[in-house]
Amino acid sequence: MAHYGAKVVVPIDLKKKPWEQKHPLHNRWHPDIPVVAEVKDGEVFRVEMVDFSGGGITSDYSAEDVKHADQSIKKPWEQALPLHNRWHPEIPPVAHVKVSEVFRVEMVDWTGSVIKDDDSAADVKFIDLSTVHYLSGPIRVVDKKETPAMPGDLLAVEICNLGPLPGDEWGYTATFDRENGGGFLTDHFPCATKAIWYFEGIYAYSPHIPGVRFPGLTHPGIIGTAPSMELLNIWNEREREVEENGHKSLKLCEVLHSRPLANLPSTKGCHLGKIKKGTAEWEKIAKEAARTIPGRENGGNCDIKNLSRGSKIYLPVFVEGANLSTGDMHFSQGDGEVSFCGAIEMSGFLELKCEIIRGGMKEYLTPMGPTPLHVNPIFEIGPVEPRFSEWLVFEGISVDESGRQHFLDASVAYKRAVLNAIDYLSKFGYSKEQVYLLLSCCPCEGRISGIVDAPNAVATLAIPTAIFDQDIRPKAGKVPIGPRLVRKPDVLRCSYDGNLPTTNNPAASM
Repeated sequence: MAHYGAKVVVPIDLKKKPWEQKHPLHNRWHPDIPVVAEVKDGEVFRVEMVDFSGGGITSDYSAEDVKHADQSIKKPWEQALPLHNRWHPEIPPVAHVKVSEVFRVEMVDWTGSVIKDDDSAADVKFIDLSTVHYLSGPIRVVDKKETPAMPGDLLAVEICNLGPLPGDEWGYTATFDRENGGGFLTDHFPCATKAIWYFEGIYAYSPHIPGVRFPGLTHPGIIGTAPSMELLNIWNEREREVEENGHKSLKLCEVLHSRPLANLPSTKGCHLGKIKKGTAEWEKIAKEAARTIPGRENGGNCDIKNLSRGSKIYLPVFVEGANLSTGDMHFSQGDGEVSFCGAIEMSGFLELKCEIIRGGMKEYLTPMGPTPLHVNPIFEIGPVEPRFSEWLVFEGISVDESGRQHFLDASVAYKRAVLNAIDYLSKFGYSKEQVYLLLSCCPCEGRISGIVDAPNAVATLAIPTAIFDQDIRPKAGKVPIGPRLVRKPDVLRCSYDGNLPTTNNPAASM
């Protein structure tokens, strides 16, 4: 069994009966029942267990073949309910649920288990990003009279419970190579890097970023409904316009132009659930289906870190049955997910409950565009999240590293805030790559603090000080609680073999 941060003392094989286990189970209390294992004082150990019925009770909505994300895992398209990685109204549902019914959705990590718990970042450097994200679904939603959700309705989706898949309690944070995906700061950090995280209950720690431990606010990065054909055509037309003409018309910070401005439909790496590859139907849909990279009117890849237990998502319905899909589970994430592969990515499960609000789109959502389809979801944050009382806040303004002024550009301001935080925390014994990954996945808070005072937009990044094992606040006396020596080990990394220019801060050492 792979290492997940704790010694496995009592393992469980879900294919065996309780009395067939390596360490047979018991269902009575008695002083003469012999022990099956021993542990040492202070040692973190893992005890696995079957449910109280010994596996006798099953669920119609459980995807058992996704349970163990190890070397023997089935590929996303080999699942009993095949996954998909595109948005299209004609991708058929793999299941249906009724309103008020609690159901469970299990999912692989967004790469389909391409990224491994190992000692190399090569899997990050050479990943084929045409395949992401892998989504579980679509799920058709009907009311108690079997009438499906209809276009114009709102689908209220409540997150009742969620977490990592049992037996797969680990995750990763990474930056892609600049020639293959990049990231928000790819001009500063062009190399592929990776940090592995292990989970201890609600907490995460990484051997690659020592001295940090924090509770995760677990959430799905992607949850959305299928677009109608009309909406899909709107997406593809406007994103093609940006991709073809954006370099000439947009005046954003240059680093944003070093990445694709949009990811247009492509048959490469495409998976369409139950639709068989090689058929005429597959070829047609694959050429039209939208990539899952950005969030859109249907929800999708919104990466809102607070959508955890108790949250409700009010999604517009564009097709009959809504065709709900979800994936991209995160153990924890910082606002902005700045490294792109930037949350603690993991396999996981959601337990959901749906409600249909008939006619809810017109009643509650005002179109911010030329058609009634130009709406966006509403999100209701749940009551469960980590509590922090002390924060260190970094400001950024819309002036880039070359000293050039940008007009009320919040992207440039937030980039500046993140760079300020990275440079500051690197004084406390961390490499800048470690801090970059940390700020992408820890529960930090990003804000647009000012968007009206021309010419400078102001953005802030607040970091909870309690996640560190040292005091990171500025202070007059540096000894013995001032900045520390560089810690080892560092994040896993590859070389950068491209030739795009790298941005250096002329006033700071790299």
